[in-house]
Amino acid sequence: MDIPQHPSLPFLLVLSLLPAAAYSIGVNYGTLGDNLPPPSEVAHFLKTRTTIDSIRIFDVNTTIIKAFAGTGILVSVTVPNGDIPSLTDARNARRWIDANIKPFYPATKIHYICMGTEVLHWGPQPLIDSLVPAMQVLHAALVKEGFDEIKISTPHSLGILLQSVPPSSASFRPGWDVGTLQPMLKFLKETKSGFMVNPYTYFGWSPANANFCLFKPNAGLFDKATGLTYTNQFDQLMDAVHVSMKKLGYPDVEVVVAETGWPSAGDPANVHANPVNAAAYIGGLMKKVSSGDGTPLMPGRKFETYIFALFNENLKGPSLDEKNFGLFRPDFTQVYNVGIMHAPQAEASSPSPSPLAATTDAPSSSEGRGDDAPFFNKTKPFTSSPAPASSNTAAPAATDANVRASSLGTVSKNVIFASRSAAAIILAMTLLV
Repeated sequence: MDIPQHPSLPFLLVLSLLPAAAYSIGVNYGTLGDNLPPPSEVAHFLKTRTTIDSIRIFDVNTTIIKAFAGTGILVSVTVPNGDIPSLTDARNARRWIDANIKPFYPATKIHYICMGTEVLHWGPQPLIDSLVPAMQVLHAALVKEGFDEIKISTPHSLGILLQSVPPSSASFRPGWDVGTLQPMLKFLKETKSGFMVNPYTYFGWSPANANFCLFKPNAGLFDKATGLTYTNQFDQLMDAVHVSMKKLGYPDVEVVVAETGWPSAGDPANVHANPVNAAAYIGGLMKKVSSGDGTPLMPGRKFETYIFALFNENLKGPSLDEKNFGLFRPDFTQVYNVGIMHAPQAEASSPSPSPLAATTDAPSSSEGRGDDAPFFNKTKPFTSSPAPASSNTAAPAATDANVRASSLGTVSKNVIFASRSAAAIILAMTLLV
């Protein structure tokens, strides 16, 4: 997409409506680009120029981990999915810590070890069965080393939900609920770790619920069972997770937003991928999670939150959406301004927003180790609840089509692309309800 030299008037109006205050927030630091700056420059930039106080990486990249030593920025690292089964063995867990944690901690403030990425989403079953045991064994090894301040969790796509509309009727998928998630929540409560989820309202967008997805004024979604009205989809999704946790007996485990974001550009069909919407969503998100207001069912809560992503990454694909989730370009210029910089920076030029239109295609992700590009759930079915048709300012159309996933080396490209058409058809049907 060509970038004009001057921002459009609507884009400037969006920026003028964003809160002036800067908020501390985390970011996902992906590395799928051939033009990205060295980690040492990234660490210096985040420390000196931004309010970002925590990062999450999708592997155990030692160059990145070293670069953040002494910065005070929290670093969460990720165990590749394929390594999880080996960590159910205590000796292997100690070796993993010796290689990936001990040389860098505490100079680098390692905060979380993420046990894989969306393991339930991808499977296979033997990998899922290894997940909680590996978390338990690795935690025990950390405690033995005296590293008990490092937390262990695992990020989930919202494919773990059977449904999310209305939140009061939400639940985890049968089989995953008591088989994996209940013992996982027990472990997280015992270790004071957070339950990590990846809520993407971008994937629930339709012309009818655009404002609901973007924290803009709308009539809201009324939940008859609780008498509560939801004015944005982020709250709806978070409360759906909370209700599902409560049904398993663990409503008090903290919820961590491991990923959420909105692309500033995309394929022609995805007209909602533009800088105006990206600025509105991220600005609204920052205000939401920093306010301490919480959600209708979790009042007063602040959620540890990681925006996806730090940079636009040009090696993602095939869709343009995946390349354009970044807050910054590789030269450290802002794609849009939401008050993350310490000092004023010249406003980045941005394309004019396109008229709202329905999308019938889902972003997909290229295959590869550590690939972190958001796209639809292509391996597990998801459901949606009917809602009346509405205008952009009326009650939002309910949808559960907000699932993302990470393309991992264990998933064949044939499976990914064969299921892409099916995901698009399901989405189209959802938006027509």
